[in-house]
Amino acid sequence: MNVPVLVCGFATRHVARSAHLAGYEVYAVDHFCDQDLSWYTRDRERFEDLADLPGAIQEMCSRHHVDWLVPTSGAELFSGRTPVLGTSPDRAMRFMDKLLTQEFFESLGIPAPKILGPGCYPAMIKPRTGSGGWRNMVIRNDAELERWLETFDHPPCLTQEVVTGMAASVCCVADGSGGARAIASNRQILRGEEGAHFGFCGSVTPLDHPGGEMMRGMAERIAGASGCRGTLGIDFVLGKEPWAIEVNPRFQATLDTVEAATGTNLFSLHDRACHGALPKGRLQASRYAIRRILFADRDTVVREDLSSLSPAVADIPWPGSFFEEGQAMVSVYGWGESEDEAMNVLDTHMKRVRQYMG
Repeated sequence: MNVPVLVCGFATRHVARSAHLAGYEVYAVDHFCDQDLSWYTRDRERFEDLADLPGAIQEMCSRHHVDWLVPTSGAELFSGRTPVLGTSPDRAMRFMDKLLTQEFFESLGIPAPKILGPGCYPAMIKPRTGSGGWRNMVIRNDAELERWLETFDHPPCLTQEVVTGMAASVCCVADGSGGARAIASNRQILRGEEGAHFGFCGSVTPLDHPGGEMMRGMAERIAGASGCRGTLGIDFVLGKEPWAIEVNPRFQATLDTVEAATGTNLFSLHDRACHGALPKGRLQASRYAIRRILFADRDTVVREDLSSLSPAVADIPWPGSFFEEGQAMVSVYGWGESEDEAMNVLDTHMKRVRQYMG
């Protein structure tokens, strides 16, 4: 195929790999530029802060001709001369603001946690922009509200009623004209640690839950009405009924487990959906796949080359990389005919990675 594409955003390895396996000529602008990103790309440009991302994209485009720009997290609103293969920045903007997303859900009659007024507790507080969930927190009084605001430098935020259930998501593809198809449903693994209780740290595909079919139906309705093109993800809390939480108008961090479980190349589906062609039916998972992000439990220098552990690991740091306590270090995988079997494989791989790293 050899169509040149530039994948850009905070983390791009998963999308670059999918595009490479689909036959595209891949370039990347990425915050990490991990070792395995170099396996799938012709050239790479690293940036430090998101404010540096536009300049890094322009630098890459000055070095290479690319037909399409493919945004991941952090690059959804970038607008340049290169056309976007995916949701346009103007359309994505609505879903980068959680308050506007809430209004969108309400306009469709989709159940979503209600917005709470001042002094209503307990409440889920979250910034109006951003992804990953690491700043989301349940607060119970004014003092906890003030501590949250001071910790994160008083960002624009919203407070919602607290709903309980399983953190879940649905990966969809949409044609931008009202058509959409649910590709896979996922259980999200959250960190559950103090200060990052709701932070994303992995996924399980497929999701087993009695409310899964209702959730997938809601997701297709949301995706079709969103005006997004290509792949997008809808986050839910799955309790007695699904509660819609967010719309991610780009490739999601669940891509690896979706592809491993369904045996389908998501970048190919994304490209076809952007050009108006959707799958005729929903995909069926042939096995279970799990991804878990390993975080540094102390300040750490990775001295060993972990590339020999692939495909059990990805997002592989270069030997000598330094990580502060709490930073994401490497992704570890498990797979099997059942979720329990996949979890056992994951545990084996996690132990091996830890032993290898000392």
